[in-house]
Amino acid sequence: MHNKLITGTLLLFSTQLLCQLTVNLESNSQYYIDDNKIKLSEAEVAQRFRSNNYLNASYKLKDFTFGAQLESYEPEALLNYNPAFKKTNIGTYYINYSNEKSGIDATVGHFYEQFGSGLALRLWEDKQLGIANSLLGGKIKYTDPAQIVTLKALLGKQRTGFGLTEGLIGGLDAEVRLDSLMKSNKLRTSVGFSYVSKNEDNKENDFNPKNVSIYGSRIKMEYSKFAMEFEYLYKTKDNIKQVTTLDPNNIFSGNAYYLNLSYATNNFGIIANFRRLENFNFYSQRNQIGNIYNNAVLNYVPSLTKQFDYSLANIYVYQAQPQLTFLSQKKAGEIGSQFDIFYKIKKGTLLGGKYGTDLSLNISNWYGLKGKYRSYINDDNSYETEFLKLGEKYYSDQSLDIRTRLKENWKIALVFINQYYNTYRTEETTGEVKAQTVVLDNIYRFPKSSIKIELQHQWADGYHGNWAAGLAEYNFKKHWSVFINDLYNYGNSDKEKQMHYYTGGLVFRKNSTRIQASYGRQRGGLLCVGGVCRFVPESAGFTLGISTNY
Repeated sequence: MHNKLITGTLLLFSTQLLCQLTVNLESNSQYYIDDNKIKLSEAEVAQRFRSNNYLNASYKLKDFTFGAQLESYEPEALLNYNPAFKKTNIGTYYINYSNEKSGIDATVGHFYEQFGSGLALRLWEDKQLGIANSLLGGKIKYTDPAQIVTLKALLGKQRTGFGLTEGLIGGLDAEVRLDSLMKSNKLRTSVGFSYVSKNEDNKENDFNPKNVSIYGSRIKMEYSKFAMEFEYLYKTKDNIKQVTTLDPNNIFSGNAYYLNLSYATNNFGIIANFRRLENFNFYSQRNQIGNIYNNAVLNYVPSLTKQFDYSLANIYVYQAQPQLTFLSQKKAGEIGSQFDIFYKIKKGTLLGGKYGTDLSLNISNWYGLKGKYRSYINDDNSYETEFLKLGEKYYSDQSLDIRTRLKENWKIALVFINQYYNTYRTEETTGEVKAQTVVLDNIYRFPKSSIKIELQHQWADGYHGNWAAGLAEYNFKKHWSVFINDLYNYGNSDKEKQMHYYTGGLVFRKNSTRIQASYGRQRGGLLCVGGVCRFVPESAGFTLGISTNY
């Protein structure tokens, strides 16, 4: 009986232990090859097999959580990831204390955080984009029992690869629910204030500001079916850096305005965004300003355009343009808007059909700031912008998305997209492109399987020219999928680039485990997640992706 009691106690303890332990594994590997169209550069040929691997573990003990992430980029990271990601090491580690009764949430070690919309501060991780912008230090958050006031404070240095950037980052954020104070049930209102500071030694250049700060204020209001959010931020003077140059003539302040309005009912909704950015890059280390890897970025400046699900619609994808430059571009930021309109046509009507029809209309327009800019070689330390005047057009799109069911088991989507893309301003090349894309997307479900057929075509008057694309995906036996996808750039003016970017593969899914193996070609260009982008080079080869949770 004594032995059985001990065995039962140990079994119970181990079960509780395992229930408190969470483990996540993610691995993405590629073997790059040369085919008759795509070849690696001399530097890339040196290592054809590359792999990014992440093992994340956390253990919860009462109010405490202990966590760490082991990362391995062996023998090297995937192509065009930040060179700071190399070899194998502990990427992040932390201890967190969280107690709802006291309202205290505190972390020592690596942590992520966001103030407001993220324009002042957003620390986050996205493995697909190669972003790992955590701070190493400490943060504390307090929320009062009535949840009227929320206070945050943090201090630390930002991660770069397995090291840290030079700037010391401090931040304070406060948010107050005014409707709770006013005891209003209909009008919900909150105000917030943010402060983020970077302290970095001047070293060789004593003209560089040692302290650069962002001050932000925001207000949110909700009444009935309406909602409004407004945010204003000011950045103190910092050196903007031109290519590799830091000099006294390039020290300027910046600002940002953001407005979001929305109205929603059961069948209709509209969201309107307006944003103006002027010299609003914010980095934890000044020599990282403008790097292509999103390294050392402290704030979140996504493009406010529709995030399309279809490959051809993402050939000409807009990136936010917050930077000030006096080089050939001569620009100070961006100004623009986005409108999303949603309408559900009721079922049983002429246009709604038997199952109803969902309509979505999106309109985005983005411009440079109209103003007068000095020459880069001119010592005159000045420039002027006009607050709400529109400068040169950078990007626009108009899209209509129609989704319905033809049968209970047959979903169909028809998408029309019209885009304007200023390649000179967005990619710093030459020219502009007008493109029209049409997509027909079908999903048909059988009793124990389903098939997805997707057809796309894009007409473009320049750059890559016309494209055609198709996707076929078959899901079967609950856990398996097989797919084949092809993008054909048949209209490229350069006949050598009139090629197929094909991919075929197999996917296995069960519970929280996903394994995908594929072979094919990768179209070079921007890979974007949530409006933030990473450039991926043209390549061909085998890919294996694994993710699982325990």
